[in-house]
This record gives sequence, C-alpha cells and structure tokens, in this order.
Amino acid sequence: MVVAIAKTKYARVVPRKARLVADMVRGKTALEAMLQLSVAAPKGAHFLKKTLASAIANAENNKDAKREDLYISEVKVDEGSYYKRSWSRNKGRRAVITRKTSHFTVALDVLSNKENKK
Repeated sequence: MVVAIAKTKYARVVPRKARLVADMVRGKTALEAMLQLSVAAPKGAHFLKKTLASAIANAENNKDAKREDLYISEVKVDEGSYYKRSWSRNKGRRAVITRKTSHFTVALDVLSNKENKK
C-alpha cells in the first residue's frame, strides 16, 4: 500500500542519466535517500531530491506518517517530450537539436508494510 506519491514532469534532464541516480536510492529509507541525494553530483539528483521532499510532505500532511518510518517503495524516471531547437547551417539548411525531458515519480510506503511483505 502506497502512502504518498509525488511527481515532477518535464524536468530538463536526460532520462538515461536520471535513472542512474534513481537506482542509487531505490528501496532506501526516505531520510537516507535525502542525505545521499544532497551530496550527489548529477543534475538528476536535484530534481529527484525535490520530488522526494514533496512526497515526504504529502505523507506527513495527508496520511499523518512520520518521516522516520517512510521508505521509497517505487522510483520511476520516464521519458518526457522533446524540446526541438535548430541551428542555422550553410545553403539555407538547418540542424535540429533535440533536448530531452524526464518525468519523475516517487512513491513512499511505511516501513512496517515492507517487513510484512517479507
């Protein structure tokens, strides 16, 4: 049973690189993940940290859960839309530049539910 979910859409970071950061924190407690994301260097860590903070706030306000009891049950990084830009080239041509975006989804659950599943 998921306690809280938070989503960030259209984040300007490549999904492939963001998934590396998501794999770092998958299955960890919420506080441990926040510490890891605060010192992580990649750009995706910033967006994932903000999404995780939002999910923690949702759990505390809506479900009266304590942040010490929360763990990350699901982290997804999906591919978003592309920003298309162009560069002028010779003879009136253009070169298309695609900038990728990502959608982050973080789901939190209570630690007692994790122990019951085992």
